[in-house]
Amino acid sequence: MNQDLPPVAPSVTAELIAALSPRLRKRLDAGIAKLADRPVVRDGDTVRIAVDDDTDLELHAPGGAVTDVDGVRCGCLLAPDCLHRAAATSAAPIADAEVARPAGPEAEAESEPATERLESEPPNEAKTPPEANAQSEAKTQSVAKAQSEVKTPSTAEPDAATPGQRAAARALYGAAAAVLDAGTDGAGAVLQAEVLRAAHTARLAGLPRAAAAAVSVVTAVRAARSADPAYRLADLVSTLREVLAVAHRVPYATGPELTALRGSVRQPYTPDGSLRLYGLFSEPVLTASGHAGAVTWTADAEGRLHTVSDVAPGGPGRAVGAADRTVRIGDTALTHRELSRAGLAVSGATVSPTGRLGAGAGVRAVRASGAGWRDEPLGRLWAVPVADQVARALADGHDLLFLEVTLTGTVREAAGDCLLADCDGLTLRLIVAHDDPALPYRDNLRLLAAARGSRLRVVARLSPAPHPRALLLAADHPKEPDTRLDLGLDRLQHADLPTATPPAAGAVVPTPDEAPLHLLRRRVQQAASGGRQVLTFPGNGASDAARLRGHGLATAGDLLDELHSAAPARGRDPFGRLLPADTGRFAGAWLAAAVYTDEVDRALCAEAWNAGRRSPVPAARTHGAHPGT
Repeated sequence: MNQDLPPVAPSVTAELIAALSPRLRKRLDAGIAKLADRPVVRDGDTVRIAVDDDTDLELHAPGGAVTDVDGVRCGCLLAPDCLHRAAATSAAPIADAEVARPAGPEAEAESEPATERLESEPPNEAKTPPEANAQSEAKTQSVAKAQSEVKTPSTAEPDAATPGQRAAARALYGAAAAVLDAGTDGAGAVLQAEVLRAAHTARLAGLPRAAAAAVSVVTAVRAARSADPAYRLADLVSTLREVLAVAHRVPYATGPELTALRGSVRQPYTPDGSLRLYGLFSEPVLTASGHAGAVTWTADAEGRLHTVSDVAPGGPGRAVGAADRTVRIGDTALTHRELSRAGLAVSGATVSPTGRLGAGAGVRAVRASGAGWRDEPLGRLWAVPVADQVARALADGHDLLFLEVTLTGTVREAAGDCLLADCDGLTLRLIVAHDDPALPYRDNLRLLAAARGSRLRVVARLSPAPHPRALLLAADHPKEPDTRLDLGLDRLQHADLPTATPPAAGAVVPTPDEAPLHLLRRRVQQAASGGRQVLTFPGNGASDAARLRGHGLATAGDLLDELHSAAPARGRDPFGRLLPADTGRFAGAWLAAAVYTDEVDRALCAEAWNAGRRSPVPAARTHGAHPGT
């Protein structure tokens, strides 16, 4: 993904690739790689790429994103149906609808973090290429059909999916199943365009949740293919599971389940009067989708959490520098770094259900005094029992944990060393929140390991696992308890560390006794990365299934057997010739295994934190959810 290019709406990329001839489609991935080495020049809203000495390619992005095929122009002889236009849009970041949306009274200047990206209005309707082949015309007709069904009152029951939504869900399921069948190496630009086209159709049909998940799948695939440091296989598995699960259930769901599956186009901002906020910490944001910036967390006098964010297209440099940018709310001159330790008085506040502060014209904000982590009202965040905090996070509340820990050492894992700490008698593993070398998370964790014996208050993000595990975000200073550190922005020095306490002789790092669920999870991840063919190779699937059953995980064993059975399944036609693989059956087997591992992980996580024995905590979003409720 080329961060020098402007974001492009999914429908634009899909339409340009659909207009290519079969011969050019085969050359598309090579064309993307070739175009990545060409110089890029930005002039206002126009970005120019020198295809060769005599030909320029232009991307026009008024408002920050390319939302129409006419915004991509090429000077070559084959234009407009040339390879260059499709290659450029395939290499560019995918535009968020929030970026393309016209500004309004509540259209904040900043974008939301990718982890909390909300679905927005559909991009501009794509125009049908005049020279499109028959396949392209058929796909364009399906988009038009979906649009007409949205505009025409449906005769379906009000609590059931419309015919257009069912058709869009089936198309999206098929496109996602094709990506799963091919894996990241085989999911080139053409397959990605099929997913983007299906996502566009789903958005037009009123399925913004499925559309957003599908776009996330393409983003993750592109990150994997470009060896982006921000790529995480677990993220690809999660997004694939989401889009397949939603697309599978939409045709059959009714009532509240269907409402949840459809999702919402935009998240409303509601007036919240005057707020007195106290800074907690700031964290950098750096995503595989090409967005970067910072998010500052604050709490009000009642302990409710609110966020102020500044996230936009960019790379590691923007993630590091965003902390010193002025927060975009009211007339305050506070930077994110300053706000994390100071306070804010806001009048005319508007807040989203997730706690994000709006920055509309009527919002006023001025600097105020802050509070220490051990002072009120922030101190009450650490007073909530750890098990209750974990139960709240697993019940879809905010996933921040406010912990008091004693550092005890380190333990080596496949991804690197993690910090061991004692937390209310539990052995907690604290890991880095992001591995990008531009961010100081890894270096800070390594230095904190030398402060063995230190008792610190920390802020971490729950990482579901069969043992207590969390991503370390902020912590007390090891030598100055009244000073706190944003571990993704501030850099510790050796001079900041107290004298380390040597470990006791013969000390043994506790190893959690885990059920072998990883045997199923590994196959789920291998399929998402390498495609269906990975599971057709001779292996020890039968022995893994037997081992799962031997540990009482009979369902996991059955799911693993079905996954291996569905992978090579190919029928024959009346003449004995092999038919194409049944990608639908394989996708269904994979989805069942992925959902199962996710649910078991959550149950094991709750048990590890002793949260499984607590009464369920009501699911509540960040705003309006008191930490003790």
